[in-house]
Amino acid sequence: MIIKCWGTRGSIPAPGNKAHIYGGNTTCFEIRSEKNNLIIIDAGSGIRLLGKEILEDKNRKDIHLLLTHAHWDHLMGFPFFTPAYFSKYNIYVRGGKYAKKSLEKYLKHQMEPPYFPVNFNLLNANFNFQRGKPKMIKDDPIKIESINLNHPDGGFGYKIVENGKIFILLTDNELDYHHPKGPSKETFIDFCKDADLLYHDAQYTEDDYNTTKGWGHSTYDSAVELAIKSNVKALGFCHHDPDRTDKELDELVLKYQKVIINSGKKIDCFGVKEGSVIKL
Repeated sequence: MIIKCWGTRGSIPAPGNKAHIYGGNTTCFEIRSEKNNLIIIDAGSGIRLLGKEILEDKNRKDIHLLLTHAHWDHLMGFPFFTPAYFSKYNIYVRGGKYAKKSLEKYLKHQMEPPYFPVNFNLLNANFNFQRGKPKMIKDDPIKIESINLNHPDGGFGYKIVENGKIFILLTDNELDYHHPKGPSKETFIDFCKDADLLYHDAQYTEDDYNTTKGWGHSTYDSAVELAIKSNVKALGFCHHDPDRTDKELDELVLKYQKVIINSGKKIDCFGVKEGSVIKL
């Protein structure tokens, strides 16, 4: 599988010359299977540019969109996702295995007056909404698993497995505070065990967390602890704080690379950058 990041900021887009390395768009991740099936996780502002690239692929018809949750920074790009306006596309929208609210309602609501000038009913793509556990893509051995996130109002993280390789995305996940129906640390350790690549929420430093505990996001220390205990091969910090500059992110990555080295573990540690591509 190939994983490309189209947006890795949290809370709100953060454009500007201090964010040109890690990027300023909110979360959106593209996964291409070996059979060239397209899976998108989240519809943050980064999905706009992904949509333009999809239009260049004349053979593309099917798009699988997985949503982690309905907070604004993870949906705000959807009205600008150009393929949604063309009838040639089939868009399969999925959430986690215990989704209670309609995914269709989430997307339609943000396009209702007075929030957006174009109504959802004017979109011409063929939408297929299904609450419940994401299923395998037809005629593709790639597997998709979900887990509840520890986040206000809930949410879902995803594990994607292909040819024995494991990619996990846990954005908006607070490891050191229990939210209703949020899993324990031990559950996350088991879910992430031996993953080849883990992208995990690391919005806060320990100093930040003195005032942001309970807001739904993890610290760098907690993300590293999870990676070490889960024995993952690579850890990418994501959901960067919108006020975090490229220079500050570089310094934090270097700091926690040293923490991992001192732990005796061999884990590739980095900050996820907009535009980055990793092949597993």
